[in-house]
Amino acid sequence: MLILDANDVRRALPMAETVAAMKRAFASFSAGTAEVPLRSHLPIPPHEGRSLFMPAYLRDETGEALAVKIVSIFPHNLERDLPLIHAAVLVLEANSGRVMALLEGGALTAIRTGAASGAATDLLARSDCQVAAIFGAGVQSRTQLEAICTVRSIKTIWVYDPDQERVADFIQEKSGLDPIPSDMRSAGNPQQAVSQADIICCATTSPTPVFNDQDLKAGVHINGVGSYTQEMQEVPSETVQHAQVIVDSRQATMSEAGDILQPIQEGLFTKEDIHAELGEILAGKKPGRTDSNQITFFKSVGIAVQDAAAAQLALHNAQKMGLGRKVPL
Repeated sequence: MLILDANDVRRALPMAETVAAMKRAFASFSAGTAEVPLRSHLPIPPHEGRSLFMPAYLRDETGEALAVKIVSIFPHNLERDLPLIHAAVLVLEANSGRVMALLEGGALTAIRTGAASGAATDLLARSDCQVAAIFGAGVQSRTQLEAICTVRSIKTIWVYDPDQERVADFIQEKSGLDPIPSDMRSAGNPQQAVSQADIICCATTSPTPVFNDQDLKAGVHINGVGSYTQEMQEVPSETVQHAQVIVDSRQATMSEAGDILQPIQEGLFTKEDIHAELGEILAGKKPGRTDSNQITFFKSVGIAVQDAAAAQLALHNAQKMGLGRKVPL
């Protein structure tokens, strides 16, 4: 069995290749050639923790992938100077079930989440996009930034986060790193961030919208990946109401996505107003953007098929590059 730590995973998942893997994963999911059971929740009452188990299998013309991601969330870890969340991905051989690899799950999740937005941006954003806005300055924001700059020639990036010190660190770390432009700017307020943005990425845990609908530029593409509960909402209900809305999974969205569920509760949107799953657009079953002034909104809550596809790619590349540590079973 091959063990890949976080650094190995980052090296084994170059963004352009991971974007392509996410396109295959979403296409397989929407085509029905993937098996993605509902994730299992295991409570650990004495420690107020819980573990989540997310298996997935997919197949397409390029091959198969089989993996299980385990995510554990223990709130009291912070008191012990431990991360709140731990994650790992177990890769199995699809034709035998043999254990092939164990991957650090945090880095993989961040990269595949960014790559999902990269796939959506490549399909839905205008080809002439030059200005982007990033909301949030955490781990997810970094891979969102890399992904959109991988699929579009972005010249200027605006970053907004209430913590200006985090923004400064983000800009210092990422500015000018290929394919990211050196022109990265700290936005003084959300309006400054979005008013000229062709692409917006929201990667926060905000309970309220992070920008105002009236500040948006015509033809903007929005990726929303931060809100993952019914109580969270990054994108205004008014924006959802008049945007072309695309999701990763209808079922997962209707269970978890406050960005969609809250506009429904307000009577501004319905389940039937969801235009398509991303995989349906990839398969040509539904159109993507239909005009240059249209606002497109990709809402992602994350599905296990992404983890399986990313893990299979990471294992393939790690074997070619000689990464990781082999241990006998």
